[in-house]
Amino acid sequence: MRPGPKKDTALTDQTETPSADAVTAQPAGVDGFIAKTILDHQVVLFMKGVPDQPRCGFSALVVQVLDHLGVDFVGVDVLQDEALRNGVKTFSDWPTIPQLYVCGEFVGGSDIVREMFQSGELKPFLEEKGVLAA
Repeated sequence: MRPGPKKDTALTDQTETPSADAVTAQPAGVDGFIAKTILDHQVVLFMKGVPDQPRCGFSALVVQVLDHLGVDFVGVDVLQDEALRNGVKTFSDWPTIPQLYVCGEFVGGSDIVREMFQSGELKPFLEEKGVLAA
């Protein structure tokens, strides 16, 4: 188990490994599933794998940064559903995964998160959004 904040187990049980049925059963399909997930949770990371076991280095990097800062977040494994994997790219108009959303706002992928962290911009951004104590 990864150290740091605990992820929201309710979302983990329901969406970290979504089945094709879970995603397509949403009223608006994949877009509805993505929109509902982003609205229901303050910090969402659409990633390859799960926070405890990322399945790519880029996803692992974002998990490490969020854990280091003490951010509570949920991870959604896009590898479990091809429609979700493609749909999240279309939804954000961003071609790569992982994708980080904070309070409904698309922040970016691993490069953006890494740059914001290294420049010192990420922590104040998260504090302003109210997802990290000042």
